[in-house]
Amino acid sequence: MTAPAVPQRLAAPEPGWTDTVDVVVIGSGIAGLTAALRARELGSVLVVTKDVVASGSTQWAQGGIAAALSPEDSPEDHLHDTLVAGAGLSDPEAVRVLVTEGPEAVRDLIELGAVFDTGAGGDLSLTREGGHHRNRIAHAGGDATGAEIERALVAAVKRAPDIRIIEHALVLDLLLAADGAVAGVTLHVMGEGQLDGVGAIRSRAVILASGGLGQLYAATTNPSVSTGDGMALALRAGAKVRDLEFVQFHPTVLWLGKGAKGQQPLVSEAVRGEGAFLVDHEGKRFLQGQHELADLAPRDIVAKAIMRQMLASGKDHMFLDARGFGDEKWRVRFPTILASCRSHGIDPVHELIPVAPACHYSSGGVWTDLFGQTSVPGLYACGEVACTGVHGANRLASNSLLEGLVFARRIAASLAADLPELREPVADERVAGLVAADVVPELQRVMTVGSGVIRSASGLSEAGDRLAKLIEQPAEQPGTPDWEATNLATVATALIEAATVREESRGSHWREDHPDRDDELWSGSLDLTLRVEDDSARPAAKFVAQAPPEGN
Repeated sequence: MTAPAVPQRLAAPEPGWTDTVDVVVIGSGIAGLTAALRARELGSVLVVTKDVVASGSTQWAQGGIAAALSPEDSPEDHLHDTLVAGAGLSDPEAVRVLVTEGPEAVRDLIELGAVFDTGAGGDLSLTREGGHHRNRIAHAGGDATGAEIERALVAAVKRAPDIRIIEHALVLDLLLAADGAVAGVTLHVMGEGQLDGVGAIRSRAVILASGGLGQLYAATTNPSVSTGDGMALALRAGAKVRDLEFVQFHPTVLWLGKGAKGQQPLVSEAVRGEGAFLVDHEGKRFLQGQHELADLAPRDIVAKAIMRQMLASGKDHMFLDARGFGDEKWRVRFPTILASCRSHGIDPVHELIPVAPACHYSSGGVWTDLFGQTSVPGLYACGEVACTGVHGANRLASNSLLEGLVFARRIAASLAADLPELREPVADERVAGLVAADVVPELQRVMTVGSGVIRSASGLSEAGDRLAKLIEQPAEQPGTPDWEATNLATVATALIEAATVREESRGSHWREDHPDRDDELWSGSLDLTLRVEDDSARPAAKFVAQAPPEGN
């Protein structure tokens, strides 16, 4: 399979207005707002978000935020669990940064105003999730941790008069200087509803915190704004993207029927952390013997186990049994999930919860160093859009909020030490293009079938061929749905390329034609860039051998 060609930049009207700031932050989740709050001391900061500032993936995080906050826990224990979940591909140095700086970052978040659940003595109420050997998950409102963190951060940002926010705006492409460094961004203010809403913001640095790529798939826990915009923008600017094949499918997403599409309700891993367990249609548990932690095994193990049971039985879902909780525990500990289940006609107090895996989180993304710097000078990335090296082949539960928090702080510290000069943008000579928005449903079907939980060379090849035909359907004129479709098509081609090249099964990448993990040949990462040939851009993958952990 030859990787399909994708546009080198988005076709869009010329900017009708310009502005200048010191730092542009793209995204308003935990990573973006933390970066904005920390960067405000450096000069003028502009936050650009596709919806209202409180939208995005952070508010949907149910489980919590993981950190060694208990006397019985330690950063070393947290590091060990993270490396195990990462299936040999996590960067030990990046993980050490996460686990050692994480506790202070969470405490600062509490000082900022985030209210976490506490026990009778006033200490944080810490729970456990899959892959963790200690109780280290801090949560808020039972299962509304992300919403509480987002509330506190939004309130802090709105108290800061030196942070500007543009809502309902889609960033299109980077402005680049003659040396390829960042000079700003172009964006379209969607709230105006007019094509002349396109403008240009010149800046000294751009921080990508735009979230993930969940809308690549027919069923996902991600909100509708998660269309891979940041990853696509970075690829078009020449940035390196790493480990994109490792897409985590959450094992327990509420199954709403065969025709259900788009964002699906999540049933947090914390439910299993409190004692719930998975059963098949005969009521039999099936995780025992597959992993030492059984139902609390890392997500890739549980998702694969569910898929195997579904394939063997011909069923399209399994069940989660949490009937032993009783009414009070459901109401106090998991009120959001309880309400979600009941709104779909399921009473988890008395009934089994139908669940199936769905796209949840991208462990890969735009490559960064330990301070969030990408391979494009002046472009930084944090949160799900980034690949810091923490997650490796499979993210450990509740490490995502912590990663966004810790590395956003490190970006701000790096910029404080060396804020780039304002550069002059040059004329963009890259070939522009646009994919029609009406291909998105078929694109999602193609990705779900060919590059979902279970993959194979034939399935990936078929998906790539079909995707190439979809990309050939151009949009008639620029608009937000078409820009998003183009971003989805760009990231999809890169993901299929990476998944095709990695001929092994590791973490959240499961190749049924290469079912075993192969440390001899594949103990390393895959870096992708867009290679331009004959005025077309195609993803090109390069294998990067993994350095052994310290002490080995």
